[in-house]
Amino acid sequence: MIRSMTAYASAETTGSAGTLSCELRTVNHRYLELSPRLPDELRNFESQLRERVAAKLSRGKLDLTVRLRGGDARSESLQINNALLSRLSELSLDMEARFPKMRIEFTELLRFPGVMQQAETDPEAQQTALFDVLDRALDALTATREREGEKLGEILRDKLDAIERVVADVRSWMPEIRAALRTRLETRLADLKQPVEPGRLEQELVLQITRTDVDEELDRLSTHITETRRVLGLQEPVGRRLDFLMQEFNREANTLGSKSVDARSTNAAVELKVLIEQMREQVQNIE
Repeated sequence: MIRSMTAYASAETTGSAGTLSCELRTVNHRYLELSPRLPDELRNFESQLRERVAAKLSRGKLDLTVRLRGGDARSESLQINNALLSRLSELSLDMEARFPKMRIEFTELLRFPGVMQQAETDPEAQQTALFDVLDRALDALTATREREGEKLGEILRDKLDAIERVVADVRSWMPEIRAALRTRLETRLADLKQPVEPGRLEQELVLQITRTDVDEELDRLSTHITETRRVLGLQEPVGRRLDFLMQEFNREANTLGSKSVDARSTNAAVELKVLIEQMREQVQNIE
């Protein structure tokens, strides 16, 4: 499955602790690099969060931001310490009896330490909510990466078809190129003023053909094309394999160019390098 490493996704859920949102942004990277930003209430779950992300993503630089907004849901979790409030009320009545001019407002009693209490949040509920919103965001991110990856796969297959056509052209030219090489060699030997040893033409021809023989390079290019098509169909991350294959493609194209003795094969080598570089740029963004 071809997946792009560039994508964005988000998810949100609302519960008793407030509104929890998760935002994911990924760009290409050689390995999986995770940069999480979590609210203080959820930092205890960072290690589990990293494991959960690594189970679904293998490459890419991932910026992960989790936000927790209280709103009305947080205010509903406030509780009054009735025992303490009753005791304070008794004290205030006693003070008013002693000091008639003293007035104690109800809001002042609520501000007394311990009167208003935040209800304890259930850690399991927090973890469940966090992982739920994270999983939904990861699923959306994966879907986006797969859609982008499908487009990248189409581009790569088109480039492979173009490379295959260039390889076929060079193969078809080789008999003519070898014949032209023999003609040039015969002309050069004929121009020599001294007699040529018997068999010299065949020796020189074999030597030149050996130096300029590109059958092995063309065969390896065809093998790389077949292997790349196979890799594109795998149901696993293939970015590293494709990156290695691009290096192999480039090596054969360079050798083909260095052995060229014909303008057509030289131009073909240049065209191959352009196509391979275009593929390599796309591969850099594949997981």
